[in-house]
Amino acid sequence: MTVALDGYDVKLLAALQENAALTNSELGDVINLSASQVSRRRAKLEEAGIIRRYRAALDAEALGLTVTAFVGVTLGAHSKENARRFRNMVKAMPEVQEAHTLTGDQDYMLKIVVPDLKALSHVINDELLPQEAVHHVRSSIAMETLKDDNLLPLGRS
Repeated sequence: MTVALDGYDVKLLAALQENAALTNSELGDVINLSASQVSRRRAKLEEAGIIRRYRAALDAEALGLTVTAFVGVTLGAHSKENARRFRNMVKAMPEVQEAHTLTGDQDYMLKIVVPDLKALSHVINDELLPQEAVHHVRSSIAMETLKDDNLLPLGRS
């Protein structure tokens, strides 16, 4: 469902992306609206599914999660059932931060965050590869993260 957004909605969303802990009053100060107007707009954006949830941005390294890997997965047999099983498995794996279907040589790209290489080896060798639908796995380990903010480019055309 597409919702028409005005400038205030975009400013509200941008402010919430930066700090979801802001109160309606604080948001009103940022975007020059009353707290009640912010509350109504926020509720509209939540009901429309534009705001899906509120959460904290945690520091992976501070929590001991120091290895980020991008793992490309190719399925051997392409069937709806294999794809469904693979998707369900990936959704249940807390180490998988992102999962995308792809065009090209690989079917899926997974972003995996783990404490160390042993944990990455476990995810690949003991969880991904034993799946009968998985034909090939290729991993690349991030040496440095240059950007990690997940902020959508609001207001850009």
